[in-house]
This record gives sequence, structure tokens and C-alpha cells, in this order.
Amino acid sequence: MPTAPFPLVEIRSVASAQNEWVALLLRPAEGGFDEATLRAMFGTPDLLAAVAPLDCIVLLDSPADLTPPVLSLLPPGRVVLAVAARSLAGEGMEKRLAHLQLDGYRVLLDGPLPAGMQRPMALRGVSRDYAGAAGECATLAPGSLPALFGPHLARGVDSLAAMRACEIAGFGWFSGAYALDDAGAAPHDPDGGHADDGTTRRRLMTMLALLARDADSRELEAQLKQDPGLSYHLLKLVNSAAFAVGAPITSFGQAISRIGRRQLQRWLQLLLYARQHPDGPPNLLLPIAARRGAVLEALCKHDGCDRDEQDLAFMTGVFSLLDRLFGMPMPELLRDLNLPAEVEAALLAREGQLGQRLRLCEMPGPTREVLEGAGIDSLAWWQSQLNAYHWAIQVARNV
Repeated sequence: MPTAPFPLVEIRSVASAQNEWVALLLRPAEGGFDEATLRAMFGTPDLLAAVAPLDCIVLLDSPADLTPPVLSLLPPGRVVLAVAARSLAGEGMEKRLAHLQLDGYRVLLDGPLPAGMQRPMALRGVSRDYAGAAGECATLAPGSLPALFGPHLARGVDSLAAMRACEIAGFGWFSGAYALDDAGAAPHDPDGGHADDGTTRRRLMTMLALLARDADSRELEAQLKQDPGLSYHLLKLVNSAAFAVGAPITSFGQAISRIGRRQLQRWLQLLLYARQHPDGPPNLLLPIAARRGAVLEALCKHDGCDRDEQDLAFMTGVFSLLDRLFGMPMPELLRDLNLPAEVEAALLAREGQLGQRLRLCEMPGPTREVLEGAGIDSLAWWQSQLNAYHWAIQVARNV
């Protein structure tokens, strides 16, 4: 008897107002979560281990599918239940959710309450979907959410203006494409403009161009020595727990010779998105770029490509946000990097297999038909997502 295909699940990042990832939001791409789907997702240690230490927020139509076998797989300290508020109209549902909260689960009521129903005193956590409703965010009254409860979740937040309106209203967790909003100031720079004059990032681009033409290590060291901030970030990164390679690295020559040019190139690509000052807030583009690079690399490996091709796939994903990072047209940014033709085609026009894979990464949640057309089954997609989010979480905590 053939086994059922792995469920198709959307995974979206959730960030705090301080631009730090705090959770991943899991929502069904087809229908709703049922007992079988939840058991498939949480039935192995892969999911919670991959996203640790982040929480998982599970978007549910009803608590009815939270059977004892399912709940045994959902540790209250790691799982947040965002349950459709309309389910409260069902008999016994309010009591069921209150009991789940007493058991240690954080419960968020998602969406509007049933007509004529008052919000239960025991259930004060709020989740709202503002996808396509930026105007609705603008009408939120400051401090309109219960201050002693939460953190409340605003999802589908697709602009910086909407995110800020939600924050003023009392939301503390945010999910959506607002990090990619290039209208106005960047998310990590609330006062507008860039935190510095861009010198460090320009020097990084110069170093990447040097690596692309296999320049001498002394040329790379010379660039590093000109920028204390860049030197700090590189040495901190290569000595971090996530990327440790043995004894501590204390010099640029060691960093270049011991970790190798392949790894150096990857870390320099990621450092483009690093915060420009050690005490500054994180750049939300960093984990997004890291995730894209890791997804493209995993899919390239799934396709049977060699290590060099996987490196190009990783580069394509990381570089796909350079235009937003620098606020410049992509062709201008790529002019001096001398990238392979297939990478340029993917970045400039989303053409070729790399371009196709990049489009998948940019979709909120590709359908099963889209994945099948790309030669990817739902299990391979799920595994690539877990690997990519694991990588992005580690990068965000160490860069």
C-alpha cells in the first residue's frame, strides 16, 4: 500500500520588535492541520531540534485535532498554539483551550471572535492576519491590546509602516515580508538611511571580487586590515561555536589559510548583512539571505550537483538580496563581481535552474504542483526548509 505524501507545510519566520527571530510559524499549505499531519511534522525530533532554541507557532483551525497522542509530541515550552477564534463557537472549545493554557501552552486566539462573543478572560493572547490589509494596521489604536498578556502576534505584515503601527498597538511578534520593504528606512535603521557610510560593505564587495579572480592572500589581508569592524566580525564568526574549526584563530592569515577560501567566501557573503556596529540591532535581511542560500544549496545537492555547483547555488541565494541591502540596482552591483553566467541569469532575470529554485525560495509557500514541476517532492522540500532554517538561526545568532 503506497504511503501518503509528506504534508506540505509553510514555514515563516517570526521576529521581535528588536529584529531578532523568536519563533517559526507553521501553517498548512493545503487545507488545515489534522492529527495525521501534526504527527508527521512532530513525530521525529528533526523539527524541534532544527529550530532550537526558537519556538514553533502552530496555526490551527480548531483544538479538536490536538488529541493526546499529538499533545505528547508538542512540548508546552516550545510550542505556541494559534487557534482560530471562530472555533470558540463550538461546544466546549473555550474550556478546552483554557485547559491547554493551564497545561503550560501559550494560546493565541487568531482572527475575529464569533459574532456577539466577548473575549474569554482566560484567553487574552491575540494573533491577527494583516496580509493585504495594511490600511487596517494604520487604524489600530495605540496600546489597544492587553499589555499584561502576549506576546501578541501580527502576521502577514508586509510593510514597515504596518509593522510599526502593529508595534504601537501592542503586538510584540511580527511575521511577514516587511523586512523586504524598501519603501522608507531599513528595518534595522529606524532613523532612516544607513547606519554608516557603507565603507565596510563596499570593502566586502571588493574582497569578494578578489576571491572570484583567485587573488593572492596578501591582497585579502590588506583589505581586512583597513577595516577594524570587518576584522572584528570575521574573527568573531570564525571562532564562534557554530563555525569552530579547532584552535582559536587570532590572525587574518590564519583565518584565510586554515578555513580555506571556500569557507571564507561564504562567510564574507554573509557578513555583507551583518550589523554595522557591535551594539546595533540585527539586520533582518541576514537570516533571510542565509536561508535562501541554504535552500538553494540543499536543492542543488538533491539534484546531484557537485560541490562547486552547490557553492554557486549558495552564493545565488545569499546575493539575491543585495539590491535591497545597498538600495542599488542589481546589474550595477554585479558589474565588478565577475560571476558565472548562470548566477547572473538567476539574479537578474530569475532564469535557468538556479533562477527557478530562487523563485521557489521567494514564494510564501509553493504549491505541490509548483514543486512537482520543479522536480521536488514535498518531503525533500520539508527537509531543505528544516536544514535552511537551522542554518539561518545559527548564522543570525553568531554574525
